[in-house]
Amino acid sequence: MYLDMNGVIHNCSHGAGTDVNTRMTEDEMMSKVFAYLDHLFRMTRPNKMLYMAIDGVAPRAKMNQQRSRRFRSAAEAAKDREEARARGEPEPEGEPFDSNCITPGTEFMARLTEHLKFYVRKKQTEDPLWAKVTVILSGHEVRGEGEHKIMEHIRWARTQPDW
Repeated sequence: MYLDMNGVIHNCSHGAGTDVNTRMTEDEMMSKVFAYLDHLFRMTRPNKMLYMAIDGVAPRAKMNQQRSRRFRSAAEAAKDREEARARGEPEPEGEPFDSNCITPGTEFMARLTEHLKFYVRKKQTEDPLWAKVTVILSGHEVRGEGEHKIMEHIRWARTQPDW
């Protein structure tokens, strides 16, 4: 099974993003990622391999596009908070999870990659279904987008004699 982790990470982090009064901590977001991975694993039941690819450093043009999208997202979030305040909605406690940190090279992505490595080791030790599966995690420190890393691995695997 090939899994582009950015879809998983963004879906789990943006779940609370529809309501400006909802807060999610980093730990809660990571727990949601692990729960969603469990769900996907149970649904698909891979028996040979699980390849998880997180976007790495992107080409310069894509970085510029992402930067402008992040600035627009931050401006929209500030506008939404102001509108909620104007409607008299109470200010939620705690810091909101900033999904802009889901970017290669950030401290958050380094922590997430380490948590994912630990999670995989734990699951392979404790869960018999995970124990028989080879798990490959291509983290944010490996260049390229997740989809491209997956295709690169498929092309490489097809050249192997046991394909």
